[in-house]
Amino acid sequence: MTATKDQEAALRIASGRKPFVEPLRLGERLKEIRLANQWTLGDVSERTGLARSTLSKIENDQISPTFSAVQKLISGLDIDLPQLLSQPRPQSRTMGRRDLTRRGEGQQHPTPTYEHELLSCEMAQKRMIPFKTIVRARSFEEFCQWVRHDGEEFLMVLEGEIQLFSEFYEPLHLAKGDSIYFDSDMGHALVSVSEEDAVVLSVCTPRETQ
Repeated sequence: MTATKDQEAALRIASGRKPFVEPLRLGERLKEIRLANQWTLGDVSERTGLARSTLSKIENDQISPTFSAVQKLISGLDIDLPQLLSQPRPQSRTMGRRDLTRRGEGQQHPTPTYEHELLSCEMAQKRMIPFKTIVRARSFEEFCQWVRHDGEEFLMVLEGEIQLFSEFYEPLHLAKGDSIYFDSDMGHALVSVSEEDAVVLSVCTPRETQ
């Protein structure tokens, strides 16, 4: 791979001649690329011709790579210069949370038209709000106003059949196994049309806090 004049200028900066390498965290970025490809230091050494000790020192910010070393890295790893000089991705740390709800043990929240069972109620600051609903309503006239709330909603019919009324669309018939995703600040309402009251699973995004 032949470097252009612009690339050579950027590489001279990255080689430590100007205070530019440390903010780029080039060593951390090199390690990120290596681990993403499941390469050992030995693998990278074979690909680039750079000694394992040199690569280790680069990754640990003990030395700044020379212009020649950076050329070998981008050529041997088959990447371009921006890939090597881009900032490493921030590492997200999972807390490993979980919240089990056994059948029938959710938090009951009955209304005149729906019988909600809120699921996973013990976990705070959730990014989703799951709940199961028995649709008691049998006609749209049972609703005094549209149901609406902030965010988005995914809905799947678990049992029976429903009619989904929405503010901007014609009524939609949904049977067992059917699902739909919609903006839940759009007025909507569910009505059972099967012999037995339908049961649906919904997952909503929570209200944003300022």
